[in-house]
Amino acid sequence: QVHLAESGGGLVQAGGSLRLSCQASGRNISHYTMAWFRRALGKEREFVATIYWGGSTHYADSVKGRFTISRDNAKNTAYLQMNSLKPEDTAVYFCNQDSIYWGQGTQVTVAS
Repeated sequence: QVHLAESGGGLVQAGGSLRLSCQASGRNISHYTMAWFRRALGKEREFVATIYWGGSTHYADSVKGRFTISRDNAKNTAYLQMNSLKPEDTAVYFCNQDSIYWGQGTQVTVAS
């Protein structure tokens, strides 16, 4: 079974930065698509960013220019660097592998 463990969430002031990590076990991430989603209180789960095998990326319009998804295959870890954070970025952030496996989520709170 694949297990994804997110970390790096926390409280940050508007305009600040956080780096989320997603450590995968069970399967090496090198040949799989990794993605980040988020779910704000009272909202449905929202796509944030995806990184493919060769490093190509895709972002939701709401985070373009502010967030960067990356991966370190040697460490079997995906990352989400979040800059210029806004209060509306407040959500539980979930890591996803191959659109099948999910982490438990990590809370990101951006204070206004």
